[in-house]
Amino acid sequence: MHVQLIGFMCAGKSRIGRELAGLLDRPFRDLDRVIEQRVGPIKPFFEREGEEAFREVESMVLRELLDEPAAVIAMGGGTPLAGHNLRRMRKAGMVVWLDVPMEVLMPRIERAGGDRPLLAGLKGMALRERVEHLLTERTPIYAQAHHRVDADAPPQEVADRILRSLQLK
Repeated sequence: MHVQLIGFMCAGKSRIGRELAGLLDRPFRDLDRVIEQRVGPIKPFFEREGEEAFREVESMVLRELLDEPAAVIAMGGGTPLAGHNLRRMRKAGMVVWLDVPMEVLMPRIERAGGDRPLLAGLKGMALRERVEHLLTERTPIYAQAHHRVDADAPPQEVADRILRSLQLK
C-alpha cells in the first residue's frame, strides 16, 4: 500500500515524505523528480509544451509509480486534479492531504516557490491572489483524500501526525 502525500505547492510534501519513508522503512518517490528525469526541469518544459502536455506526462509517470512496490510518494500540487489521477491514487493506497494554513503557506511560497510554473513572475498581492485562487479551486479535490493532516509544523512532527492518522504508530 502506497502512502501518497498531496497538497498545495510548498506544503512540505517532499521533506515530510522523506521523513515518513524513513519512519516506515519504505522507499521515497517524488513525482516531480521522476518527471524531471524524463523531461528535464519542469518549468522550462511547462513553458515550452504547456500545462496539458505536462499533465499528460505527470499522469503517465504517476501510473508507473503506482505500479511499483509500496512507497511513500510526494505528488505535485496539481496531480490529483488531472484526469483520473485521484481515483487511481485512492485505489493504490492511502492519500494524505497535507493542509497548511495560508499564513504559514505564503512565506514558504515567497521564499521557495519562484520556480513554480503557475506562479511565474508573480510577487506581492498578485502572488497572494493567485495562491488564494488556486487554493480555492484545489481544496475540494484535496479534501477527497483519505486523511487530512495539519502540516504547519516541522517535518518530523508532521510525519508523526501522519503515522497517528494512519494508525501506524
